[in-house]
Amino acid sequence: MAGTDDTVADEDALYVLTAVLLTPAQFPSVLGDDYPAACTALGLEPYAEGYGLVLGQDDGGARWTVVVDDVSLVAVAIASWDCGMEYDLSPDDRSVVCALPGWPLALAVATPGVPAPHDPLPDPEAEGTDLPPLSPPDTESWGPPQRRLGADEIALQWAAWREQIDDATAFAIPDAAGSADTDEERPAGVAVSAGVHPGVRRALAEAHAYVDSPPPIGRIRSSFAPGDARTLRADGPGWSLVARTDDIAFILLDEEPGEVLPVGRGAELPGLLKALDALAVRPA
Repeated sequence: MAGTDDTVADEDALYVLTAVLLTPAQFPSVLGDDYPAACTALGLEPYAEGYGLVLGQDDGGARWTVVVDDVSLVAVAIASWDCGMEYDLSPDDRSVVCALPGWPLALAVATPGVPAPHDPLPDPEAEGTDLPPLSPPDTESWGPPQRRLGADEIALQWAAWREQIDDATAFAIPDAAGSADTDEERPAGVAVSAGVHPGVRRALAEAHAYVDSPPPIGRIRSSFAPGDARTLRADGPGWSLVARTDDIAFILLDEEPGEVLPVGRGAELPGLLKALDALAVRPA
């Protein structure tokens, strides 16, 4: 694929390593809580059709993220790679929107035969208007990007996370005598950790508020799950939720680094998940 704009020399090639979608229903959540925020992080307009992000290196090994508007082409490439098939992703120059220095995601691969991945040198003619090179979040710290990445991982590995939860103990609240009521006997429908945590209560209240006042597009997303269920992802200021519409939910909070708080179904959660799913955007 040829270089893509004035910041990438026309004679340079881009060696494609991977690609991701940036659409209302599917975007790197590390970039923001919703689709408009993710676009803003890259200096892009939040067009309804979305974009494809092509990550690669130039001849000198520099990292580049090339933004294209041929979403279908990128989607086909990703689907092919996921199936273990080869696919030569070579977007037409006319589909290129811009080329951004750096990568927003951490990649464990590199192009053979070129220098190790590194940020390109600043454009001397940029006059300070260019965005700094994109970079993945620091995995040694905790904040909104890491919290959203954690929720993404739970959504991808739902079965592994779910099997760690023993409903009989996780969703029981001790009474004054030290005994425990079952989840069905409790009114709130939250796990013991969630029932006493104000951050989880706040997150659930804000998620409820989305039903009456829909948030920016992409803040609630729905994707495939086994059976008739759906996997839900929702985000808000300081919190992320991942759930199965036929099961429980997990909440992650900015104020609880690395903690995953389970929320039992109880009486309220099923209705909330159904309402959120009705508002969610879905992959085409």
